[in-house]
Amino acid sequence: MLACVLGCVPLRAQSIFDRVKEVVAGDQDNKNTTDRKNVDLTGLSTGEMSGALKEALNIGVKEGITKLGAEDGFFKNELVKVLLPEKLRKVDAALRGIGLGSLADQGLLLLNRAAEDAVQEGVPIFANAITSMTFDDAKNILLGDSIAATNYLKDKTTAQLFSAFKPKVAGSLGKVGADRIWEQIISKYNGLTRQNIETDLNTYVTQETINGVFKMVAEKESNIRSNSIFRTTSLLKKVFGAVDK
Repeated sequence: MLACVLGCVPLRAQSIFDRVKEVVAGDQDNKNTTDRKNVDLTGLSTGEMSGALKEALNIGVKEGITKLGAEDGFFKNELVKVLLPEKLRKVDAALRGIGLGSLADQGLLLLNRAAEDAVQEGVPIFANAITSMTFDDAKNILLGDSIAATNYLKDKTTAQLFSAFKPKVAGSLGKVGADRIWEQIISKYNGLTRQNIETDLNTYVTQETINGVFKMVAEKESNIRSNSIFRTTSLLKKVFGAVDK
């Protein structure tokens, strides 16, 4: 009992401390958004606002897809790495427990290879969504939070991306051999445990691929908004510089 009391007090204190940090961070985000809404944008045309946001999104999408589509673009990037779905984590642990860690490692690697192979399918979908941004959209996004443009893109493209990525991911899982490896892994696990584990890897990897792209775009947008070093064109400097004032 004493051990529990001693162990639980720091945990509770840590939990309270984390909650305080979340509240403070939320208040700061709200303050920053309110400050941006009071910004004087009379020196900017609607075309400039729209153009700057389109540039920022195009840069984020292009860089994100280029990086993610390269070998190890997902696998060696901890921000977006495709991890195992919850159902398969116990399979992974069981295999490692009987000395089949290399098989488990290969299975995880191939899920990421499928994501890397599929991600290029998003290029035309993103391009269309960015091009169709209206002037009203642009002003609201510009005065929004640090990832407002990314959230706009997410709202406009997620359903289309899922439809485009899913068959590509299915093909990619077959091309890189992930479907065969995971069939072997799950078969071994089911044989050892006399269970019947099933999982839809295609749907899971598709969603993780989409999530990875948006994480990269959000990171780039946040950098452009918060740090002038990332404003690599005169239009980005002018428009986001005006919001800084």
